[in-house]
Amino acid sequence: MSQQDKVRPGKVQLTRDDFTSKSEPRWCPGCGDYAILAQMKKILPDMGIPRENIIFVSGIGCSSRFPYYMNTYGVHSIHGRAPTIATGIKLANPDLKVFVITGDGDGLSIGGNHFIHLCRRNVDITVILFNNRIYGLTKGQYSPTSLKGQITKSSPYGSLENPFNPILMALASGATFVARTIDRNPKHMIEVFKRAAMHKGTAFVEVYQNCVIFNDGAFADLTKPDTKSERALYMEQGKPYVFGNNRDKSLRWSSNHFEVVPYDENNPDKELMVHDEHSLNPTLEFGLASLSDDPNFPTPLGIFRDVAVDTYEGLLLKQIEFVKQKKGEGDLEKLFHSGNTFYIENK
Repeated sequence: MSQQDKVRPGKVQLTRDDFTSKSEPRWCPGCGDYAILAQMKKILPDMGIPRENIIFVSGIGCSSRFPYYMNTYGVHSIHGRAPTIATGIKLANPDLKVFVITGDGDGLSIGGNHFIHLCRRNVDITVILFNNRIYGLTKGQYSPTSLKGQITKSSPYGSLENPFNPILMALASGATFVARTIDRNPKHMIEVFKRAAMHKGTAFVEVYQNCVIFNDGAFADLTKPDTKSERALYMEQGKPYVFGNNRDKSLRWSSNHFEVVPYDENNPDKELMVHDEHSLNPTLEFGLASLSDDPNFPTPLGIFRDVAVDTYEGLLLKQIEFVKQKKGEGDLEKLFHSGNTFYIENK
């Protein structure tokens, strides 16, 4: 089987069970991580990629146990460095499908710098960030995404810090696919995961994930039957931003900000914009991402951006071929003894 056949969708028939390892998942009962794991196992068979061509790379945290539970190759790396290790793996073997599994603590604190540079380089890697707005594995300290004023074990009188917005960070850093989903909506999660996994370039997915022990109910307003219609805005390509219990509200862009306006499906306002995830204008993307921090607006879920841009490893391979044509095959021994080389002799 050629390398091209190995990565072409539909060439290999696998099932969900093929991706289930012998390691029993060890998360707290009720943890949102179980839902994320289940949906990931569902999408991989549809990609048609052999297990030996798939690798999961993680850092440190509850989310980072993920590679143990996947019957693929995996690397449980060090705190915050998963993007760097994953980049090296992808450059060494561009045929591999590489996933980074991280959390809000692992990926946005010590790993924030590495995450930024992964996005700006547009390496063909899919990043799944579990955001529970707390440090779970180390027992309940506030994290980079914890809300201002949040009471935790390390902020008993309330956190004084403004939280990171992961979507804004990914957009500003240049990720070419940016999306958000939530653990309590598996149907939506699996569709977002599919799109992210098939994207060519850096794909970033933030998953709102409930921590039942240290931050239970952090996203309850987006999932409770009596509030989710008002608080969750599911973005759909080519459709207006409609929400509300009776789907009677919409977002309208006014000069430089969003505003909530009435919506009538039978007589829609002609000035209402429709969602365009392929737009190269980042203004609306940033505006939508900012709404998640504003209690006066619903929280957008879905795909913010999906654009086609040359990947880093693709450009690197072209550059290598160019240099080979210009200078010929390299000689490592010759390189070691060229340029500013000096010898130290024992006397």
